[in-house]
Amino acid sequence: MKGYRITFIRHGATQGNVDGKYIGVTDLPLSAEGAAVLYEKVEEAGYPSFQKVYLSPLKRCLQTAYIMAQNAPMVEIPELVEMDFGDFEEKTPAELKDLPEYKKFLQGGLDNPPPNGESARQVVTRCFKAMAKIIEDMMEEGLTNVAVVTHSGIIMNLMACFGLPKRSPMEYACDFGEGFEVLVTAQLWQRSGAFEIIGSWPPVYEEQRGEYFIDRENEEND
Repeated sequence: MKGYRITFIRHGATQGNVDGKYIGVTDLPLSAEGAAVLYEKVEEAGYPSFQKVYLSPLKRCLQTAYIMAQNAPMVEIPELVEMDFGDFEEKTPAELKDLPEYKKFLQGGLDNPPPNGESARQVVTRCFKAMAKIIEDMMEEGLTNVAVVTHSGIIMNLMACFGLPKRSPMEYACDFGEGFEVLVTAQLWQRSGAFEIIGSWPPVYEEQRGEYFIDRENEEND
């Protein structure tokens, strides 16, 4: 059965990330250091070429895509934008910690958005729409190896909600310029709205709660 390989990559660091701020829909560019780190990772990891790159329309994702996959066609997917933190945008937890509405937000839940922001349920719903768009386009174009450049929160939600094996969102946290590789088959996606998580990206050998993501390069050399 034909498989469709998708590599999800988190954008590089911005000054807002360094400052520890909520910058969901705030459109910050990469910091100079954030861009430099990405160039180093590309050189060290030898990122492969992709047939197409789908990305969040925010600057930090566009800049990341050009650094990591500049020769691939790029398509912006609005549903891949980070969660809208509403009144918490561009503020740090330290600035918010005494606000009752922030304490309520920290309790979590699918329907507990920040003031004037977006709920987790809304994020999950548009994540599914984004995946459906990407998979449909891959199938129509005959693409089998693409990248998605997006945000940490989006990657965690995609992996936790639609990925197999099932894990909590925080177990799919990833560093800047890194992420996860998945394999989509038409049968599994149409039947269950799910895909198989192959491993972390760039491929590493790591243990996560007794399960392993295999370094495929080492595996091939064994």
